[in-house]
Amino acid sequence: MKNSFTGYASFKKDETLRPFEFDPGELGADQVEVAVEYCGICHSDVSMLDNDWGMTKYPIVPGHEVVGKVVAVGSHAKNLRVGQRVGIGWSSGSCLACKHCLSGDQNLCPQGEGVIVGRHGGFANRVRAQWPWAIPLPDSLDPAKSGPLFCGGITVFNPILQANVKSTERVGVIGIGGLGHMALSFLSKWGCEVYAFTSSDTKRDEAKRLGAHHVVNSRDSAQMAKIAGALDFVLVTVNVPLDWKAVIGTLAPRGRLHFVGAVLEPVPVEVFSLIMAQRVISGSPTGSPVAVVAMLDFCARHAIAPVTEMFPMSKVNDALDHLRAGKVRYRIVRKNDFAS
Repeated sequence: MKNSFTGYASFKKDETLRPFEFDPGELGADQVEVAVEYCGICHSDVSMLDNDWGMTKYPIVPGHEVVGKVVAVGSHAKNLRVGQRVGIGWSSGSCLACKHCLSGDQNLCPQGEGVIVGRHGGFANRVRAQWPWAIPLPDSLDPAKSGPLFCGGITVFNPILQANVKSTERVGVIGIGGLGHMALSFLSKWGCEVYAFTSSDTKRDEAKRLGAHHVVNSRDSAQMAKIAGALDFVLVTVNVPLDWKAVIGTLAPRGRLHFVGAVLEPVPVEVFSLIMAQRVISGSPTGSPVAVVAMLDFCARHAIAPVTEMFPMSKVNDALDHLRAGKVRYRIVRKNDFAS
């Protein structure tokens, strides 16, 4: 019997999304099928719609911050059952056999599959993923708010694990937006002394409500100089050029500057400033399934949730316009309103 999924697709660059029906083929033996309840919108969806990374295949159904219930389970899928609520993020599969997968770094698998790379994602009534990438959602987390955790959330939580950030450290978060606002909550609950960097003084009070102990204007050279050599870890969540010399200068000896925001221009580095203080510059994508589970458990324990705005799925173009205009505080989630 022919399967039929319904979603919203763009058929070429700069085109608004419109209803689209497609056949996903047979369910893979190691896959699960999920009925979408909620799906977030991420800047990566916009990048894929605009083919900014040169790997978009049209038509494209975006959406990779999915929360929904399992409706079908492949014969080789494990640990999931029909009716279970799960989340799916950027990744929808990995080979499970390479050294990265076998080491627990499935997110680094060279053959990894993206939910919306060459396949259709969560702006739809249903979506599929390999079973390890459909992560059970703890009952205490609100499904209407949790979608952004599976991409934006794990993107900023994974570096805390990878860099072995300690609760005794002073840390900084550059950018109080879709990624940065979650990073503030994570790091403050982690126990760190948190510095929020923003170019807008209007976000000062909001940053403190989200968990920052201090707020620094990243464009104020005097404020930046005041914290020179003070921070053990600085997380960059923005994609715009900054005064990188000043930013690196805030790092303490052995301090780390870590990028999760895809800064569009080369970052100039004076190597001597790294050598003499033994500083590190690094970056990371999202995280492994085990890291996602750790993040969800941490969120459940500390009642952490993204700050979201809700749109119905049918208003997807309005939601995208809202995101492109930079008006979102801080993540958009869309509720499935497809006819049953």
